Amino acid sequence: MSKKRRNNTSFVSTILAVFGKEPFRPLNYKQVAAGMGIKDKASRHQLSETLEHLTIQNILEEVKRGKYKLAADQIEKYAVKQKYVTGRLDMKTTGKAYLIRDEGDDVFIAAGNTGTALDGDMVKVMLFPRRSKRKLEGKVIEIVDRSQKQYIGIVDKVKKFAFVIPDGNKTPVDIFIPSEDLNGAQNGDKVVVEIVDWDSKSRNPFGKIMRVLGKPGDNNVEMQSILLEFNFPLEFPAEVEAEANAIGDIIPPEEIAKRRDFRDIWTITIDPADAKDFDDALSLRKLENGNWEVGVHIADVTHYVRPNTALEREAMLRATSVYLVDRVIPMLPEKLSNGVCSLRPNEEKLSFSAVFEMDENARILKEWFGKTVIRSNRRYAYEEVQKIIEGADSDYKKEIMKLFHLSSILREERMKSGAINFDSKEVKFHLDDKGVPIGVYIKEQREANWLIEDFMLLANKKVAEYVGKITAANKNVKTFVYRIHDMPNPEKLADFVSFVSRLGYKVDIQSRKRLTESFNKLFVQIEGKGEQNLIETVALRTMAKAVYSTHNIGHYGLAFDYYTHFTSPIRRYPDMMVHRLLEHYLNRGNSVDENPLELQCEHSSNMERRAAEAERASVKYKQAEFLENKVGEIFTGKVSGISKWGIFVELNDNFCEGMLRISDLADDYYYIDEENYRIIGYHSKKVIRLGDLMKVKIKKVDLRKREIDFLPA
Repeated sequence: MSKKRRNNTSFVSTILAVFGKEPFRPLNYKQVAAGMGIKDKASRHQLSETLEHLTIQNILEEVKRGKYKLAADQIEKYAVKQKYVTGRLDMKTTGKAYLIRDEGDDVFIAAGNTGTALDGDMVKVMLFPRRSKRKLEGKVIEIVDRSQKQYIGIVDKVKKFAFVIPDGNKTPVDIFIPSEDLNGAQNGDKVVVEIVDWDSKSRNPFGKIMRVLGKPGDNNVEMQSILLEFNFPLEFPAEVEAEANAIGDIIPPEEIAKRRDFRDIWTITIDPADAKDFDDALSLRKLENGNWEVGVHIADVTHYVRPNTALEREAMLRATSVYLVDRVIPMLPEKLSNGVCSLRPNEEKLSFSAVFEMDENARILKEWFGKTVIRSNRRYAYEEVQKIIEGADSDYKKEIMKLFHLSSILREERMKSGAINFDSKEVKFHLDDKGVPIGVYIKEQREANWLIEDFMLLANKKVAEYVGKITAANKNVKTFVYRIHDMPNPEKLADFVSFVSRLGYKVDIQSRKRLTESFNKLFVQIEGKGEQNLIETVALRTMAKAVYSTHNIGHYGLAFDYYTHFTSPIRRYPDMMVHRLLEHYLNRGNSVDENPLELQCEHSSNMERRAAEAERASVKYKQAEFLENKVGEIFTGKVSGISKWGIFVELNDNFCEGMLRISDLADDYYYIDEENYRIIGYHSKKVIRLGDLMKVKIKKVDLRKREIDFLPA
């Protein structure tokens, strides 16, 4: 090739423009020629030589014989009109991932394009040019923030080094451990490992073992592993414990004198039977005018947890208590959470209260907010109150039934206003003394739960209105912390309507009222059916997530224009923020700076999400553990989901869910009809759809991945 032709900058620029359109796709000279629109033999020969020359110059790299792409350090220079987006990486078992953004569609990242990013990392992604209607794709080019440095896994030891195989299924690489960084760990130990280096050219990250937890399978080891996997601490720092222990148990008389005294007014708490931290209490008395005074009394945590203390900083950092299957990891040390702050019966306690005067029809005539002192007469479990509501005799039955009557009216009014009735069900376990599950059951919300919920919702709503709603008494908007819930994304809602219609259900989206009525009717219709779990899950995903924010947009799911979290300061930091703000404004303080509050709102929302993920992980582990010694046994279950890998089946007896892989359906070749949520046998035309009953055999249980595999029985 002549020097003149080699330096034909126009020709070279055109070649590089072709590569720049798809900078990560290897192309051969025929594909480049097609992109340039050249067909004659001479030009193709010139192109072939130029590709070789550009490779020698390290502008291109030959990834396979005859296939070229832009060299990594040339992409920024030659890629055409590249668009960059940032977000969190949601990594799958296979190594592929999705970039989850606050705004815009998710971006698919192929396994080979994730670089050294891992699940949860905040990353910068270069978008590929979009081809027709294909989903957005991209490549990770920068890790903005690592979600975690430490991982939990099991040591696989070789002679002079080891690998740690991470728990769960979202870390698709093993971590290399040099022998000098084993820290005494033995083969098979469960450990905490920290990634210390990961060069982009290395297949595996390099790590150092920081802590040996013990042997896999031990209940305490596994629960600690889940906490550490989601970056929750196992203990409180010494200075935090010291500050908590220094708090006195006796309330000074001068503090009581500052407060409205409810000690002689009938007051109770209603909580789960195993609860120890009692955030809230209800009081009731009949007034001389015939109306009812209902007091919602909340533990006055901020009286004890002062700003600029170690207790405050730790609570702010944790932001929430974490509830695993067998334990609670509290936001505050036990001295506070189960002791001085907990509204235990027959003890004087400091509280922050919302007090309402109501008539017989639960219409609110007056409201009052302020600091109080209470003495609970009785501690009830939900089960006890449920029996009273159903007709059982008990002490204080008259008072409890009056509270239930008033709460029922509040609930009915809320539903009429357009609230969506998401009925939550929790999987619970009977555990032996070693934490091994010996039984599984569903904990359902019933009337006793609703009684408490309705009064807590009322207090949360009215506190938010008191600060945020413009009235004759409140003429200026003040900075506050709200619990907000946005309206559903129209595209997701349309997809949901299409989805349920294929299952034979209707959702009317012509107005908000019709939508909420349709949702509530749908939840009644699917009760007990095989598709219930899937429909409820998809419905929740259709809805926006509730979060904390200083910018109020109302709460769509509850149909409230103003809503906050005031009622659980022992276990939620945003409630502590609300208590401080409400006290400040009750004392006629000026509106505060929203910026630090908004940052803490974002942190609290993230920690709430992480706590929920940890709780789900502990449930999945216990479900797998419950079935581990039942491999080969046969159960009946309902088809609860369909994916390209197989069908999910939820067992009727124990509510454990596992997968029956399509490859294990040996009686036919099955293909997926995703639109109609079913699989169909190619020869037999046999159809397996959502809700179908199936007999399955336990094939395999993987405790490390928390997965259960079935075979057809």
